[in-house]
Amino acid sequence: MKLRAGRLLLAAIAVSGALLGCAGGPAANRGELPTASDQTDNQKRARIRLQLAIGYYEQRQLPVALDEIKLALQADPNFAEAYVMRGLVYMDMGETRLADDNFQQGLRLSPNNPDFNNNYGWFLCQNGREKESIAYFENALKNRAYQSPAKALNNAGMCTLKLKDKATAERYFTRAFQTDPSDPITNLNLSKLYFERRDYERSRFYVGRVIKAEALTPEALWLAIRIEHKLGDRAAEASLVAQLRRRFPGSVEYAAFQRGAYDE
Repeated sequence: MKLRAGRLLLAAIAVSGALLGCAGGPAANRGELPTASDQTDNQKRARIRLQLAIGYYEQRQLPVALDEIKLALQADPNFAEAYVMRGLVYMDMGETRLADDNFQQGLRLSPNNPDFNNNYGWFLCQNGREKESIAYFENALKNRAYQSPAKALNNAGMCTLKLKDKATAERYFTRAFQTDPSDPITNLNLSKLYFERRDYERSRFYVGRVIKAEALTPEALWLAIRIEHKLGDRAAEASLVAQLRRRFPGSVEYAAFQRGAYDE
């Protein structure tokens, strides 16, 4: 789950871009939206350092990434993305308290940033604070400029499932589907939900969309196999098993198939 959270946070930092770093600059004083030309030299230096930090993070050179973030914040102490990035690094290092402090500082500097709200919510959810997390997903969804609402809706649904509230989780996943019907995570979440409910036809519909989109993962293929097994379509099951064997022979899911663990 940490890897997934890492990808989410990196995406948030990448898409935030130079414009968020300009908040409170000359354009804001003129009553305009900030653009890249409003950046000061210090802000530009800070952003270059942050991009270096992201590169080191992706190479798993975490101490070096922290050094680059430190230099970014020396250049621009109000650089919200740098705090969020440092939170990600600390999270991967198992420094939960430091990660929390930095995520919160990023949010204090940019409280309406939907990606920051979404990702802090996910961080809370992964650290046993599911109830707290929902408010941050909702904050993200309030922002009409948010380009990835399905992400926050899916995260809210998954965290609600951890609270054993399947009805609310279904509502979040359904809203995510209405927002982006092609999203494979949404379709997989709905398929799993209906499989657990033993509504195998509906479960087949949603996992089928994942398969058709070629968004194949061992989890999606194994779920599809189990659905066809329940529905008694042996030809479809055999075809999916062949794909799982060919594409993911070393996966946990293929091992489960070999054990015949259809109901685990």
